[in-house]
Amino acid sequence: MTKGSDAKQKPVEVNPYHFWAARFWHGMLLGSWIALVLRNRMRIGIGITRWGLACTITFTAIINSLLRPLQELFYRRYIERTQIKDAPIFIIGHWRSGTTLLHELMVLDGRYTFPTTYQCLAPNHFLISAWLVTRLKFLLPERRPMDNMATGWDRPQEDEFALCNMGLPSPYLTMAFPNEPPNSPEYLTLEGVPTQDLIRWKSGLEWFLKHVTFCNPKRIILKSPPHTGRIKVLLELFPNARFVHIVRDPYAVFGSTVKLWKTLYKLQALQEPKHEGLEEYVFSCFERMYGQLDRDRVLVDPSRFFEVRYEDLVRNPVEQMRALYEHLSLGEFETLLPKLTAYFKDAKDYRTGTYQISSELRDEIDRRWGPFMRKYGYCQPASTTATS
Repeated sequence: MTKGSDAKQKPVEVNPYHFWAARFWHGMLLGSWIALVLRNRMRIGIGITRWGLACTITFTAIINSLLRPLQELFYRRYIERTQIKDAPIFIIGHWRSGTTLLHELMVLDGRYTFPTTYQCLAPNHFLISAWLVTRLKFLLPERRPMDNMATGWDRPQEDEFALCNMGLPSPYLTMAFPNEPPNSPEYLTLEGVPTQDLIRWKSGLEWFLKHVTFCNPKRIILKSPPHTGRIKVLLELFPNARFVHIVRDPYAVFGSTVKLWKTLYKLQALQEPKHEGLEEYVFSCFERMYGQLDRDRVLVDPSRFFEVRYEDLVRNPVEQMRALYEHLSLGEFETLLPKLTAYFKDAKDYRTGTYQISSELRDEIDRRWGPFMRKYGYCQPASTTATS
């Protein structure tokens, strides 16, 4: 554990999933699922909850593996002819920095599209199965357990989950077996990934985005925190891609990210999580992501890279979104304005928690994330209580 592991966190009110609720791994192919279990030495936790989850994943993995070739049979020739004409817009930033909020705001604009929750959880066959499965509302909780934001099959989701379910390596697979060493850490930035594996990863992302484009041929807005350290590779795929980078008070980010992983480990893991080394994991992921971002952002034309502070976005969303649209040349902002105003008028589902940060942990954040804090003006926090 890192210094400051005695930091006290208020108890998290977790909205537990029922037995049949969809987890991230229910969209995996059978071969990928078996490989994941074997790679983690079959260390599934003791008890009916974890083994019951493993059984339901195995069952759906068989179904997924049968449906994928069926979808290929019906749609392959159409997908091969599908072109991603407009390079995607990537929302980047560390977990709990406000990427989800920004994603939801940007996709209010009907001139753009996005991967839905169902597409990301069932990337292997959503073209032929969405009509049925998305009617089964009981498979999803009504709210995200970590912050109470609304969920839904048609709401925007991280494309990283699609890559996991397609069988591509991802740090997110750590959530399935949190007591084992971190899964595929090199894929957090794609640095050091062998050439053939990198080609496979790029082909997989393009394959998925072509399917999303086939459903709705508009410019795609993507959001995935790991993309923060992948700009170089993303530009190789999409040289004209645009990036929106959101940052937030590091004290809030640290506490909220620890809470995020604890919540997801509890709900998504096949083991009873011990949380050993969790704080160090949060520290090191942040440092690797932002170290890579600092090296790679020079590759992006400044006119295609916009930065916003979370605090400024929630304080004055209209002003910040207008600046974003103007900087990235995303079209007439007034088209979005009525929906943006309505969103903040109606949105009452987000709760902000608190995380008590000890002086020791505070000093460690200052020491290790100091360059980030100085760069983005977070050097003089007002208190030791951070919102999450």
